[in-house]
Amino acid sequence: MSDRIRVAEIFGPTIQGEGALIGLPTIFVRTGGCDYRCSWCDSLHAVDAAYRDSWAPMAASEVMAEVERLSGGQPMMVTLSGGNPAIQPLGPLIRRGRAKGYRFALETQGSVARGWFADLDMLVLSPKPPSSGMEVDWALLGRCVEAAERAPVVLKIVVFDEADFAFAREVAAFLPRLPVYLQPGNHTPPPPDDDSAAVDQAGIEERMRWLVERVIAEEWFEAHVLPQLHVMLWGNRRGV
Repeated sequence: MSDRIRVAEIFGPTIQGEGALIGLPTIFVRTGGCDYRCSWCDSLHAVDAAYRDSWAPMAASEVMAEVERLSGGQPMMVTLSGGNPAIQPLGPLIRRGRAKGYRFALETQGSVARGWFADLDMLVLSPKPPSSGMEVDWALLGRCVEAAERAPVVLKIVVFDEADFAFAREVAAFLPRLPVYLQPGNHTPPPPDDDSAAVDQAGIEERMRWLVERVIAEEWFEAHVLPQLHVMLWGNRRGV
């Protein structure tokens, strides 16, 4: 089973809701399993082992067949997310898809480095700030950048408060060559089996305004401050 990918869900086409590819049409392949457990995780159905029975073990060929079915055979961006997709054997899927003209972006917290990062069209590193309750292994984060080789790498950091903002500055100083995308955090993820769209939209907007003000006050003019577009449009609903 080591060559099987644990898949929580495959859906789309929809748009990428955040980061450097915001607004771009994409298909999502969300893998199951994670080596982190963030306090505000919005994807517990792909993280919590209690839901592992719903994760389908799939061969790369099976995943690619579903991606092609959803896209109507038209090559497009495929977003690999989780959980932490870096713990899955995704190299064969990426190579198979790119041979057919598909592009691949992967988002990970940067806790596991893989040689196949170099085959990606974009690696999104999203190290988790203090509000998550997790701690960053800086050496591993650096290895992820090295593993990507010439593939584009960007930083995407969730910010809830001053401690998170200071963390974002620290990460940017540690990896000064990488573009930085900041987004306000979402405090109200639904239970994994709840398809409701409920969000604290007023709170998110307030944090967004605060984050813009902090970036400008710090004269951090290289940072990109973006909302979670999918949350604005669909709340916390899954599969969109």
